[in-house]
Amino acid sequence: MMFRCLSLTAAACAALLAGCSLQSQDAPPAAAATPPPDLFAPAPADALPGGTTTVFATGRNAFSLPLANLSDEERTRFVIGNSFFKRNWVQAPASTTARDGLGPHFLARSCGGCHVQDGRAQPPDFHNPLAPQPFAGLLMRLSVPGTDAHGGPKHEPVYGDQFNTMGISGVKGEGAVRIRYEHINGQFADGTPYQLERPVYELHDLAYGPMAADTMVSPRIAPQVIGLGLLEAIPASEILANAQAQALTDGPIKGQPNYVWDAYGQRMMLGRFGWKANVASLAHQTGGAFQGDIGITSPHFPQQTCTPTQTDCLQAPHGKGGAGVEIEEHAINDVIFYQSTLAPPARRNTKDAQVLQGEKLFHAAQCAQCHRPSYRTDAPLFPTLSSKAVSGQTITPYTDMLLHDMGDALADGRPDFRANGRQWRTPPLWGIGLLDAVNNHQRLLHDGRARGVLEAVLWHGGEAQDARDRVLQFSAEDRAALVKFVESL
Repeated sequence: MMFRCLSLTAAACAALLAGCSLQSQDAPPAAAATPPPDLFAPAPADALPGGTTTVFATGRNAFSLPLANLSDEERTRFVIGNSFFKRNWVQAPASTTARDGLGPHFLARSCGGCHVQDGRAQPPDFHNPLAPQPFAGLLMRLSVPGTDAHGGPKHEPVYGDQFNTMGISGVKGEGAVRIRYEHINGQFADGTPYQLERPVYELHDLAYGPMAADTMVSPRIAPQVIGLGLLEAIPASEILANAQAQALTDGPIKGQPNYVWDAYGQRMMLGRFGWKANVASLAHQTGGAFQGDIGITSPHFPQQTCTPTQTDCLQAPHGKGGAGVEIEEHAINDVIFYQSTLAPPARRNTKDAQVLQGEKLFHAAQCAQCHRPSYRTDAPLFPTLSSKAVSGQTITPYTDMLLHDMGDALADGRPDFRANGRQWRTPPLWGIGLLDAVNNHQRLLHDGRARGVLEAVLWHGGEAQDARDRVLQFSAEDRAALVKFVESL
């Protein structure tokens, strides 16, 4: 099967150039008073991305440090969670029941197998057919028209909700993925040419027979995992205020919240994570990833993802001798805590003249209308799974946490709860300038198609088309300044 899956992940202009109380998230609140006009104002020049949680690091470990203000006891829990995040799981039965249960189908053997150094994955390089093509970190979401019991995507009947290319001994991987590229040529107003690469995906060697003819496929790259606890602590009212403020403007930016089922809250909640804001909590994200990506069951995700057609998967041995779930509650809670307390690194070169000019251009191009600079955090969404250190912080993630129509070029055509096939969540921009140091690449957008900040801007369409067009008019000097600013975040 071949799919022209063109989706991005963000919202307005410079996107991807790379919690509140549970009670407040049950349903959209009634319209509030007109939001203040300065929601999207520039952040103070001396602002620390994570407030007092910020760490000062620029090397390969820049994304792997705990919040600066954790207690000694919390740092110990952070280390324990880190060990489960990075350690490989093995096939059952094994001599170590604490780590067995991998699969039957899987994408990676550990969380760190996709989020290397707690950073961002990159797509496999199909430009060189002789090079190895590891797919850990690039997930192919699957669904068919319709919704599940909670209003989410309806699983493809043979392969489920994602395409896992690997299986344990005795279980077939679900198939293979190939990527080819189509080139899109263009030029800036000053005549400087550019070329974008549009990926086209092919799922082949399908192990369990053909997929449904109406299958929708959406590629999703694993993002960096810094600052997630801080994002989860942004009051829901602030995220909804972004949508209200955008609705009151005459421009094209009209963000929308997603409301999704959360396995931990056991109700519909405001979506915060995932490329389509299709996950409400870090806890749900973690449990879902253990189940779907590694094949590890947990208290809130106790079932394997084998479909009725996949008899070898259904008959495969389970971890812990088949007695209960494969990662116990205390262990997965420590992994959730670990991710919740990974610190955002400080900005660099904040007083550089080119960076300061780039910030002015960022706002002039209306990038901040989706990439809202700053927030004040509230209490953790699930206090026992995070730290009070995330509370009361002034943070600068550069995101509105909303869905935006990004145009045809990035559309995947796959709905996800309230998100339609053209909408993507605005990704935070903090840490983008350190991707090269941490992960040795600068691949951005939902599937890693953009080879840097400027290419990510050029992929913007839909609501962000005007912002993109403004950047097309920039001089070479101004384009360089814009990139320098985004890479300082």
